[in-house]
Amino acid sequence: MAKDGGGRVGGGVKVRENDLRLSDGRGLHVYDTGDDDNRGDGLVVFWHHGTPNTGSPPGPLFPAAEELGIRWVSYDRPGYGGSSPLPGRDVASAADDVRAVADALAIDRFAVLGHSGGGPHALACGALLPDRVLGVATVATPAPYGAGGLDWFAGMGRSPAASLRAATEGRAAKEAYEAGAGYDPEMFTEADLDALAGEWSWFDEVVGPALEGGPDGMITDDLAYVAPWGFDPARITAPLLLLHGGQDRIVPAAHSGWLARHCPTAELRVRPADGHISVLGAGAEALGWLAARRD
Repeated sequence: MAKDGGGRVGGGVKVRENDLRLSDGRGLHVYDTGDDDNRGDGLVVFWHHGTPNTGSPPGPLFPAAEELGIRWVSYDRPGYGGSSPLPGRDVASAADDVRAVADALAIDRFAVLGHSGGGPHALACGALLPDRVLGVATVATPAPYGAGGLDWFAGMGRSPAASLRAATEGRAAKEAYEAGAGYDPEMFTEADLDALAGEWSWFDEVVGPALEGGPDGMITDDLAYVAPWGFDPARITAPLLLLHGGQDRIVPAAHSGWLARHCPTAELRVRPADGHISVLGAGAEALGWLAARRD
């Protein structure tokens, strides 16, 4: 792994940034809160970021992670930030990328945590890396598109539904939609807006940079969500925690409900008053749950 000399400090925690060259020639931009003194200690949690974000691990959860002895590792998904695009990628491809990062950092076993669009990618790791993943936690994750018995768009706000419906029509339609799309505050609840104005203003640090290079990462993400994922979540054998806000207007809680009914190891926790962002107030709870699954 080639060091790029980058690094940042959040809440007293230094995040080291490096670039990993993969066997197919692509590059992944990797984040790691471990240092030379503690890289062998504690639980490693791979963070899977939402859409559109870069992969920097979630600063508001650093205090809880530090208390639990958790080391964050994450990366920009292909097409975001410092990671090369991967045209036509599916959700399952995240498992290969995570395996490559873990091998490069000499990490054997780890847990995964994903928020929003990061949820399916965390599920992919659970299903496809059963010998490596100790536990899986998702927050506000979508379920597979076309899932039997789930009205996938029911309960979504106008703009999230329109964006994903465009993705179902293919890349050209999705690109045309994004060219004219604007910010829609109605997709957020009052609790979400409060969170974004407070502790979770952290999203300002990862949304803008995710779009600086153009919308490719976001478009490719959304195309992947509404295409076959490349794996069956029911194959997950590790413990699985599904956290969801009952008022979520971006990914309705019925999605985690569907996953809970179809994944044998799943535990569902719905926070009735929360939306898509405010549910991250339970992030420390998810970390504690994962920490209890460490070797």
